[in-house]
Amino acid sequence: MDKLSKPAILENLDLLEKGWTYSDEFIQKEFIFKDFVQAFSFMTAIASEAEKMNHHPNWENVYNKVNIALNTHDVGGVSLKDFELATHIDLIAKNYTN
Repeated sequence: MDKLSKPAILENLDLLEKGWTYSDEFIQKEFIFKDFVQAFSFMTAIASEAEKMNHHPNWENVYNKVNIALNTHDVGGVSLKDFELATHIDLIAKNYTN
């Protein structure tokens, strides 16, 4: 897996759902939910998918907000693996009411 160039990252961002940004070698997005239980359920669903992919997000949860930052540590930046996980995250998010 290769590290993507900035133009390739920006091109791939356009293929994701709105809200993903690129900064400091990470693609990032904030998700807001009704309450903590919904936010934590969302994280649990992502954890299962991330484990299957053996690719784990950097994330933070404060009450109803989940901030996710993805990069591929092995390449020192963003790779296609991050966009694959981001796509799964967006699909999971559709099962939750914001």
